[in-house]
Amino acid sequence: MFRDRKEAGEKLAEALQEKYAGGDTIVLAIPRGGAEVGYQVALNLNIDFSLIISKKLPNPDNPETGFGAIAEEGKPVILRHAALHISELIIHKIVQQQREEIRRRVEVLRKGNPLPDISGRAVILVDDGLAMGSTMRAAINTCRKKDAGRVVVAVPVSGPRAASEIEKLSDDTVILEIPKFYRAVAQVYYDWYDVPDEEVLEIIDRAEDLSS
Repeated sequence: MFRDRKEAGEKLAEALQEKYAGGDTIVLAIPRGGAEVGYQVALNLNIDFSLIISKKLPNPDNPETGFGAIAEEGKPVILRHAALHISELIIHKIVQQQREEIRRRVEVLRKGNPLPDISGRAVILVDDGLAMGSTMRAAINTCRKKDAGRVVVAVPVSGPRAASEIEKLSDDTVILEIPKFYRAVAQVYYDWYDVPDEEVLEIIDRAEDLSS
């Protein structure tokens, strides 16, 4: 169990310290839940920090579940086994809605700034955990498209299936907990809540103060 996202990020940083402290490495956190975790990783490793926007494609019948994801500057990742009952028209509509939300998050959470230049750099992708893993897969695809030199996925928790799939797609993977009986990311946090935009902006401000 982790007390909160801050502690989870600190423990991730410990696991990453030997390989990735310092140097031309950057943390790209997936907001909103991954922002504090990623900030703590970057802070403790003394490396650059920013956000990469990746959004779940919510199931129209149950928005808490998803049938894929899309990240900025990337193509949708569709989990076909989860989208069998959804028409192509509805899929297209949901993708467009999430593209709009991605644009909003870039403007609000990253203050309209472009994704940092990651060509040739080692990128550590961080979230507060993996459920189906689709948002992380979409983020990996964007990093490959942007010619990242190395893509590392670092999360506090994942289910066994998502962990196995992400390990195949990344160059290195650090996952602190892979519970045998896994229902949701929230189960490994004592203090769990939906992170608001305002908290992400406060984290960004902290990161900017450190780098200035």
